[in-house]
Amino acid sequence: MNSLAQALNATIERENGHVFAMLSTLGKAIYFPKEGILSQSAEAKAKAKKYNATIGIAIEKGQPMHLKVIQDTLSAYNPKDLYEYAPPAGKPELRAAWRSKMLKENPSLANKAYGNPVVTNALTHGLSIVADLFADAGDAVIIPNKNWENYELTFGVRRGAEIVEYPLYNSEDRFNSAGLREALLAQKSKGKAIVVLNFPNNPTGYTPGAEEGAEIVAAIRDAAEAGINVVAVTDDAYFGLFFEGSMHESLFGQLADLHPRVLPIKVDGATKEEYVWGFRVGFITYAGSSDSLLSALEQKTLGIIRATISSGPHPSQTFVLKALQSPDFDAQKEEKFAIMKGRANRVKSLLDSGRYGDVWSYYPFNSGYFMCLKLNGVDAESVRTRLLDAYEIGTIALGETDLRVAFSCIEEENLEELFDTIYKAVQDVAVASK
Repeated sequence: MNSLAQALNATIERENGHVFAMLSTLGKAIYFPKEGILSQSAEAKAKAKKYNATIGIAIEKGQPMHLKVIQDTLSAYNPKDLYEYAPPAGKPELRAAWRSKMLKENPSLANKAYGNPVVTNALTHGLSIVADLFADAGDAVIIPNKNWENYELTFGVRRGAEIVEYPLYNSEDRFNSAGLREALLAQKSKGKAIVVLNFPNNPTGYTPGAEEGAEIVAAIRDAAEAGINVVAVTDDAYFGLFFEGSMHESLFGQLADLHPRVLPIKVDGATKEEYVWGFRVGFITYAGSSDSLLSALEQKTLGIIRATISSGPHPSQTFVLKALQSPDFDAQKEEKFAIMKGRANRVKSLLDSGRYGDVWSYYPFNSGYFMCLKLNGVDAESVRTRLLDAYEIGTIALGETDLRVAFSCIEEENLEELFDTIYKAVQDVAVASK
């Protein structure tokens, strides 16, 4: 094993042996090169004032070489903020700005120990880093039965982990914290579990309330006290889009410093929060007991980034940074939030109006981009294809009964027609199946 990896492992084991035990085989082996092209180039950037012939970019007239046809469309930006490689950890100013934003939006992080966000190529990349560092074949990854299908690919197919599901809702249509606790405690013989908490939930658009949040934290604490090392991942892709009485903070704040056997990891990003899906700018942040531990985890994260994408795209990092620094940022975000909340409220008023009879019920939703119908007596895939073929409307079928509707991409004035047409398609399928 490389000496740098050994040194990082020794630091992690010294600072928290439980976290060291959470690392996968790859997580133990990975490191970020201290010597080589990147480190020598960084040293040259600081000292080589005359000529810098180190890194693989081209320079012309003191600026990164570029094509006018590209720069003409980006003339508001300095070429050095677009064309050079971004550091593997991301643009330093962006990392600092996102950390400040996290603290502002999550007051529970005050006086907690957590690291500087590392820039990822959006949320999926952040989750992939978690999988690489912490998931080995057979490790349990605990998620609710209403989940984003990419978890299976990221943790199951890529890393060979075992996906363990529990029902998202209990009999009272609240978050099933008892089911989560049971799934966690079932891993006692393994001594390790990876828990992914995705709120607002994809596909249902559900975020727990404060009491439910406390129950989730208590379930994770119970597992830790039972001797289980818990990698607690908050997938905060839709963070901030809280429309009704739910938690308005990430559970990352409550999980930080919860227990020595709990490693909280926050995966979030500008992707959906700032409506820049194609920019692919996300972040991964660790909470931990010491700066040494956080630094070692960051170095291993940079090793994964270096070994896969080398570094994230510089232009989109610059664009997001400029937005965060703008005095108009908060007002514009609030404007878009109001539009999204209006759409969610309109959907709920339609569904509660009684106009659709008993052809479906819906899962509780209060946040995010989506909601899910639970169809009665008809197959969801049949309804989905009927909507496409007869009405040119796209939805997502999940299992036999569930139909996911992304109200985020439908104008409020069109929602009534949308659900009326879904109702019509359900009736079509019901008649055809008789």
